[in-house]
Amino acid sequence: MISYSYLRCTYPVVSRIFASFNCSTCVSFPVIHLRPVTFARLLLTLNKNCMESPEAKRKHRENMPLAKIGTHNGTFHCDEVLACFFLRQLPEYKDAEILRTRNPDLLTQCDVVVDVGGEYDSKKHRYDHHQRTFKETFSSLCPEKPWVTKLSSAGLVYLHFGRRLLSQLTQLKSDDSQLEVLYDKLYENFVEEVDAVDNGISQHDGEPRYAISTALSSRVSHLNPRWNSANQDTEEGFHKALEMVGTEFLDRLDFYQNSWLPARAVVKKAMEKRTQVDPSGEVVLLEQGGCPWKEHLFSLETELNVETSIKFVLYQDQNGQWRVQCVPAALHTFQNRLSLPDEWRGVRDEALSALSGIPGCIFVHAGGFIGGNSTQEGALEMARRTLQAAARSGDELQANGS
Repeated sequence: MISYSYLRCTYPVVSRIFASFNCSTCVSFPVIHLRPVTFARLLLTLNKNCMESPEAKRKHRENMPLAKIGTHNGTFHCDEVLACFFLRQLPEYKDAEILRTRNPDLLTQCDVVVDVGGEYDSKKHRYDHHQRTFKETFSSLCPEKPWVTKLSSAGLVYLHFGRRLLSQLTQLKSDDSQLEVLYDKLYENFVEEVDAVDNGISQHDGEPRYAISTALSSRVSHLNPRWNSANQDTEEGFHKALEMVGTEFLDRLDFYQNSWLPARAVVKKAMEKRTQVDPSGEVVLLEQGGCPWKEHLFSLETELNVETSIKFVLYQDQNGQWRVQCVPAALHTFQNRLSLPDEWRGVRDEALSALSGIPGCIFVHAGGFIGGNSTQEGALEMARRTLQAAARSGDELQANGS
């Protein structure tokens, strides 16, 4: 038997190799039957690996074979370009070679394959969507998610790697709730469109009123060689497309992280304090004017389980005046949950203050969806008077049996 203390004293590298062992409980190690020259070579290798400089380690990594991302050659599309961009943002594929081929023997040598090969198997890192049996959507693979658009290679890669990708790019931790918000938002407002276009899924039924030819997928398509070009090599165009989709995705991510998410936080805070503004809970006061609020308000009403829907949002405009704006009935409609009174609409300044009995009135739009007052208190009173009038109207309808 060879004692550990003897090995540690004789060969210092051993103490580093077995540093994780509790030596007080390790009486001895089994005898290793090695020829002296073999044992010497082993120790030399171990010492070299432990002692080598960061520069030597870097060179060692550089000599290691690069990872390979496989995709098809020929005409390229936005989905596999975006999928390749996503993968290259991850440490294990950062310097990966992109091998564009349809040769099955070459594809088997790749660490990950997207948009070719006729196979979807996340355990083997195979992400094709062209096979007849493929019908997967985000919702079918993640039942807690709502999206039912058939996935392309971009959506598949995003589904499996998206959280890690976003964590890598934003430095948000994996358990940060904002990471999941960004994950959902970027699928819904960036990746899903690419999935739909590649799978030939229309936005709507019937004939469109006009053509959309400047979207990301269209611009990627235009980087392919023209049908009558003498040079039909697609490599240069593919790498231009890779840079273009990457730039756009990173720009969108920057917007959502540094503008959209902060706006969401402002709206959420205002909604949580709404009963301090008015006991009804139907009026929200934004601390920062100019903050986009509609989309956040609708999603947060569900998230916060708001029982009585919010009717008005108050905020200060760029001129220091206060606005009272009606919450629309839905995100993309001009109808309101509750409009400002009909008799106020189109009336301005002193005439409006006299009519409403509220000092400082500036205007009410003819459409009844927004009004202005010189003070916060005046704007709040305009919202309260509208709520009171609606309550009286409701009481009258109930009394009349309507």
